[in-house]
Amino acid sequence: MIEEYRQSLESIEKVKIAFAEVEKTSKFRDMSKSDSEKRIFDSHMKSLEKKFKDVLSEFKVFFDRILFEKLLDPTQIEKELDKDSLRPDSDSKLMTKGGKIFSLKEILPDELENETVKRIKKKKQKEKEEELKKKKKDSSYYTKVSSRFFSKVSLKLLSKNSFAKMEDELLKANLNYTPVGYVSIILMTTFLSIFISGFIFLFFLFFNFSATLPIISRATQPINVRFFETFWILIVGPVATFAFMYVYPTLEKESASGAINAELPFATISMSAISGSMMDPVRIFEILIMTNEYPALKKEFIKMINEINLYGYDLVSALKNTAKNSPSKELSELLTGLATTITSGGDLAEFFDERSQTLLFNYKIAQEKASRSAETFMDIYISTLIAAPMILMLLLIIMKISGLGVSMSFLSISFVISLVVSVVNIIFLAFLQMKGNK
Repeated sequence: MIEEYRQSLESIEKVKIAFAEVEKTSKFRDMSKSDSEKRIFDSHMKSLEKKFKDVLSEFKVFFDRILFEKLLDPTQIEKELDKDSLRPDSDSKLMTKGGKIFSLKEILPDELENETVKRIKKKKQKEKEEELKKKKKDSSYYTKVSSRFFSKVSLKLLSKNSFAKMEDELLKANLNYTPVGYVSIILMTTFLSIFISGFIFLFFLFFNFSATLPIISRATQPINVRFFETFWILIVGPVATFAFMYVYPTLEKESASGAINAELPFATISMSAISGSMMDPVRIFEILIMTNEYPALKKEFIKMINEINLYGYDLVSALKNTAKNSPSKELSELLTGLATTITSGGDLAEFFDERSQTLLFNYKIAQEKASRSAETFMDIYISTLIAAPMILMLLLIIMKISGLGVSMSFLSISFVISLVVSVVNIIFLAFLQMKGNK
C-alpha cells in the first residue's frame, strides 16, 4: 500500500509538471513572430502532448483505484458481519462510491489495471538493468588486459601536460573509462596496430593492387625498391591509430555538447515551469531525470545529484563542480548562474524564464546557420560527387577511344570512378558528422 501511495503521488506530480510544460511552451509559441520559430515550438509541443498523454494514462490507473467511501449504518455493518460478507468471494455490498454500493469483487482492481501496473514496473526494471550494463562497460576484458600491461606507463604519461589535457576531455566526454584505463587502451591498440601494419606492409612488399584484372598480382620490382615504396605503412598505421585514439575523447565531448545544447532550451522551459511551484531546487533536477525526456542532460544531472547524495556536497558546490566538468559551455553558464541566484536569494522562476528565452534565441540562430550550411554542403556535394565523376568518366572514355594514353578497360574505369566516389562519400559523411557535433 505504501508503494502504491508513493507511485500515485509521483503520477500526480508528473501530470502537474507535464501540464505546466505544455502551458509554458504554448506561451513561448504565442510570443514567436516568424514561422520558423513556430515550427520549432510545434515540434516540441507534439512531444510534450505525447508525454502528457502517457503520464495521464499512468495517473488514471492509480486514480481509478481510489475509493470515495461513505460510512455504513452500524446496524447494516452488524448484519453484513453476521452473514460473513468479508470474504473475498462474497458478493455482499460493503463500500459506497457516489451514493452507490459496490461489492468487494467490484472494488478489487481489474485485470487491465494489474497488467498496466506490471508493464510500468517492467519498464522501470529494464531501465535499471540498462544503467547497470553501462556501468560495467569500463570493466571489459580488453580494458583489464590493457591496464595489466600498460598501467605503469599510463601513470607516467598522465603526469605530462599533453595527457593531462586529454584526461580533462575524457572526463567531460562522459566516457565510462578511467584515465589510466583509457591511456592503457590507447597504448594497447597502438601496439596491436604495429602488427596489423606489418602484415599490410608485407603484403604490399610482394604484391601489387591495381584496378585492372587481375586486381592482385605479384610485384616485379626489386625488393629494395619495393621496400622503400611501402615502408611508410609501418609508420603511418600506428601513428594514425594513436592520433585518432588521442583525439577521440575530444570528438565525443563535442558530440555530447551538441546533444546537450539541443535539449537545453526546452529543458530550461520545464525548469521554469517546475520552479514556479516553489519546490526544492534539487527536486527540479530529480524530476527532469525521472521524466527521461532529456537523455543528454540526464547524465550531467545524475552526476550532480550523486555529488549531493553520495559525496555530501551542498547544492551550490555541486552546481559549480558540474559546471566545471560539463562538455557544454551553455550548460556550464546556466549552472553557474543558478548557483549565483541561489546564493543571492534570487527568484528561480524568473531566472529560468529569462535564461530559457536567451537559450531559445541562440537555438534558433544555430538552426538557421545549420540550414544555410546544409544548403552550401548540398551544392558542394552535387558538384563534386555527382557532376565531377560523370565528367571525369566521360573524359577517360574519350581519351581511351582516341588513343591518348589511357590503357585501362571500360570496366576498370568504372571501378576506379566508383571507388573514388565511395571514398569521397565516406570522407564527406565524416566531415558532416564532425560539423554537426560542434
